[in-house]
Amino acid sequence: MTPEVTPALRVAGRGLLAAGALAAGAALGAIAERSLLRSSGVGGSVELPADFGTLRGEPVTVTATDGTELYAEIDAPDEHAPDDGLTVIFCHGYALNLDSWHFQRQDLRGRARLVFYDHRSHGRSTRADFDTHHVDQLGEDLGVLIDTVAPTGPLMLVGHSMGGMTVMALAAQRPELFAERVYGVALIATSAGGLSSGMLGLPPGIGLVLHRIAPPVAAAVARRKGLVERTGWSSSDLGLLLTRLYSFGSTATEQASRFVAGMVSATPIDVVAEFLPALQEHDKHAALSTFESVELLVIVGDSDRLTPKDQSDEIVRRVPGAEYVVIPDSGHMLTLEKHEEVDAPLLALLERVHRDIAGAADDGAA
Repeated sequence: MTPEVTPALRVAGRGLLAAGALAAGAALGAIAERSLLRSSGVGGSVELPADFGTLRGEPVTVTATDGTELYAEIDAPDEHAPDDGLTVIFCHGYALNLDSWHFQRQDLRGRARLVFYDHRSHGRSTRADFDTHHVDQLGEDLGVLIDTVAPTGPLMLVGHSMGGMTVMALAAQRPELFAERVYGVALIATSAGGLSSGMLGLPPGIGLVLHRIAPPVAAAVARRKGLVERTGWSSSDLGLLLTRLYSFGSTATEQASRFVAGMVSATPIDVVAEFLPALQEHDKHAALSTFESVELLVIVGDSDRLTPKDQSDEIVRRVPGAEYVVIPDSGHMLTLEKHEEVDAPLLALLERVHRDIAGAADDGAA
């Protein structure tokens, strides 16, 4: 039986969003706060280098079909990279920005042409109309980005969280692109759909309640964004605790937690609220067959509460032959928390893609 949405639960949901925890991907509210506090740890091991989030490339502005300006940066390959014209495009997660790829950018830099960009209404990209804050539009934006910065040549696409959903949306919209130009895809801590069924790893009853109240509460937050943004949630102890628990599988340092919280809190709260229903409505299971023609890598943390492991299990089940990497003691921000374990299979995927491009060139010349 579906749980009743009581006034107390509605208040809890509003309290959650007002605290900014939704922006951290932790749509739990006062209902789950006590259990989070009981399970919290101390200490941590995710230390960040002094230059974290400061890597920069050639800035490029891409104009989407509705006029929204998407901010992108391009890192050129060095003289040791294969001369095959490969472009690798990175799509970041919900409420983050392109700086979330710091370690991946650092480790893959020079090995191919790399493109990083901010989703519409995120990071340095311009604000878009709320009606465009959905995953299908993000897929269209990725297509425009490709047409602008990489109109020809082979491609490899890397998506984390909502970025992975973006890649799936593009696959549904332009399957011919994957058949002809995309050689590799990495889907990291993401879902093909059905997030509402086990929302954030909560007990089923609470998950169903939050699934019902989240969209109207999100709309209320969007209407009162000024009040919410003045609460300064990102510097609060509760905000940091929720960021740690829902971004990391193990306790992280305050420095790492504040970096994630800073990216999240820099995303306007109404944008965060408007994208939430889109994440629940996302369903691209039918598009997964498109990935059978490419090198597919799926990575997930075994303690991911936002996109639990069973979401990645389903992707791999539907795409036979996909490489599957489950990283122990890692949460949703595994690209930061366990970056070495993430980057090793990414580098291996890149090598396979270079190999496949060379093989295709040899076949064409024969």
